[in-house]
Amino acid sequence: MAENGLIENGETDRASPAVLPSPAKNLPRIYSKIFINNEWHQSVSGKTFAIFNPASGERICDVEEGDKPDVDKAVEAARTAFGHGSPWRTLDTSARGRLLCKWADLIERDRHILATLETMDTGKPFLQSFAIDLEGCIRTLRYYAGWADKIHGKSIPVDDDFVMFTRHEPIGVCGQITPWNFPLLMFIWKVAPALCCGNTVVIKPAEQAPLTALYMGALIKEVPFPPGVVNIVPGYGPTAGAAIACHKDVDKVAFTGSTEVGRSITEAASNSNLKRVTLELGGKNPCIVFADSDLALAVECASQGAFFNQGQCCTAAARIFVEEPIYEEFVRRSVERLKARVVGNPFDPKTDQGPQIDQDQFDKILELIESGKKEGARLECGGRAIGDVGHYIQPTVFSEATDNMRIAREEIFGPVQVIMKFKSTEEVIRRANSSEFGLTAGVFTRNIDRALTVASALQSGTVWVNCYNALHAQAPFGGFKMSGNGREMGEYGLREYTEVKTITIKISRNNH
Repeated sequence: MAENGLIENGETDRASPAVLPSPAKNLPRIYSKIFINNEWHQSVSGKTFAIFNPASGERICDVEEGDKPDVDKAVEAARTAFGHGSPWRTLDTSARGRLLCKWADLIERDRHILATLETMDTGKPFLQSFAIDLEGCIRTLRYYAGWADKIHGKSIPVDDDFVMFTRHEPIGVCGQITPWNFPLLMFIWKVAPALCCGNTVVIKPAEQAPLTALYMGALIKEVPFPPGVVNIVPGYGPTAGAAIACHKDVDKVAFTGSTEVGRSITEAASNSNLKRVTLELGGKNPCIVFADSDLALAVECASQGAFFNQGQCCTAAARIFVEEPIYEEFVRRSVERLKARVVGNPFDPKTDQGPQIDQDQFDKILELIESGKKEGARLECGGRAIGDVGHYIQPTVFSEATDNMRIAREEIFGPVQVIMKFKSTEEVIRRANSSEFGLTAGVFTRNIDRALTVASALQSGTVWVNCYNALHAQAPFGGFKMSGNGREMGEYGLREYTEVKTITIKISRNNH
């Protein structure tokens, strides 16, 4: 490996060679070192950890394992880059926007490489990586690039003796921890608004899938952003992630992941320096289908909502509530829809569903499927693992489930659709809101009054009507209740990365 952290032709930096399954053997660049101050570093401890392809089980490469000393170095670099009078702090806001645009251009240039890395790392279908995830990254960067010189304060009228106004200033050093289900997209969701507002960043990508985040280091240097503005520390949550959460020189932390880890991050932030915390956590999202809906549309959207990204989505349509008169037909059509779903090699363009991310997630999903069978839900299709190579699970549909079953209460994070029936609007609102989560929801009906009534009543941060997973860079995203706090994306996302300062000036009224 070269000093820049680059693996050439499958060679690893330490010890044994990496096994790069096709088409990875032809990839020109894989980065595996820690990125601090626009330079590549080995871990202070000398430790590395292996990255595996979930479709084949083969090892892709070894990545440097960051820990507290590495986080300390990254935070120091970020603090220096944020310092008064630094190149980053004195950069014109329009120039800041141009850097974000240049970054988007570089991602677009390397889109095929990044989509290939993302698919190798996560097992998601290549066409999803290329057409959905990468497109989302590019649009998000360009959206926030446009905001960089438009973050305005306000003048406040008091009396003629004072001039009073507000400034929206960057918070400082932002620690960010991203999940494994959308590694690159969540990297951009976190970093783009932070940089747009003038902050600096220390980010820890998920240990299961860090390769596209590390590739970003090379592009950040190529843009170039000033040294220390973005620092990338791969490592494990309980070590590197915890070091970010409790670091007293980190001013804000943003996390996407499980509710359990979100609790620990909030506690660490409180016990250290009361840093600001933004959390996007779990979901057990209701999708409500009324008898007057466009049934074909509802079946398609509910199916995509449940099975997109192998069901590994916090937004997954996890609880499908169908009005009683159309229940049997909805179940029949949903099962029929799955017969056309192709599970297999994520690099095959015909594939709709790849493997789950790793053995732990694979085992958890199968255990929850077994609980559904034991608790009396009707298994309509699927329910088993596929093959002996890779973490593949059949798309699974349960009907006749009840609200107290584990499959209706717990976040499965896998390709499982749970379909339940309801009789009245009041009943389904109550049941939909009975979850401890409140991230997203869907409503399908042709009646606009009913749609607005139900959407207003649902305790969810996002409600989609006659569509599902319709995410845009302009729209704020986040949850109610135990699905987190704060918002990402849109203009609302900028509020999470600025402090509001009030400046008051006394006017001298000496008569001459």
